[in-house]
Amino acid sequence: MLKPHILFDHTKTSNRIKNFLDNKIKNISLGKCNLIIVVGGDGFMLSALKKYNKYKKPFYGINAGNYGFLMNKFSSKNTVKNLSKAKSVTISPLEMIVRNKYNKIKKSIAINEVSILRKSRQAASLEILSGSQKIIKKLVSDGILVSTPAGSTAYNMSVYGPILNLDSKKLSIRPISAFRPRRWKGRVVSDKSKIVIKNLNTQKRPISAVADNYEVRNAKTITIKINKKIKFNLLYDSN
Repeated sequence: MLKPHILFDHTKTSNRIKNFLDNKIKNISLGKCNLIIVVGGDGFMLSALKKYNKYKKPFYGINAGNYGFLMNKFSSKNTVKNLSKAKSVTISPLEMIVRNKYNKIKKSIAINEVSILRKSRQAASLEILSGSQKIIKKLVSDGILVSTPAGSTAYNMSVYGPILNLDSKKLSIRPISAFRPRRWKGRVVSDKSKIVIKNLNTQKRPISAVADNYEVRNAKTITIKINKKIKFNLLYDSN
């Protein structure tokens, strides 16, 4: 029996969908529910996953935003019916560990991607390693993007990265506006990889490291890997 708790973003569309659901199903408290329904866009879903995953309940997203890559499409005819037939997908986030130029360490997780971005008028100068293998000795670009399968249809797609199946066990590494080598298109690696990105010139070419929406400035070394200890259970319609 479904016992959902409904979270909704404060937009007109979200409110309209919530009012519809309130007339169809009972809203149960977080402590007693067996399903969390998230009504909003991808950003709201990302926040909800990080904030409420401690309840160890599956999440079903209903899109009330622009694109909704992580969400299901709302239907007044089918949404309530689809809830009981939704399929479960388990994903783990990236863990980002940043050492800044002052040798302070900051950590965060990213469900979609970790993006490394230049913070001055000059392009970033980066070295990229995967374990002991040097992927690229020196990349001069606006930055680099490391994406999970869940995030492969978001920022990764806008920099022409590949779309990865949720069960592909892969990560996408893509340059952002590569200047040298200009023809380097990035690489797809195993999700068991430990990716290390080094800033080769912290003084003249500062960078920031962003895990979804958490930013660390003046990054010196960024280590990125999948954290298998953290699991998010997402529910999707069969289509």
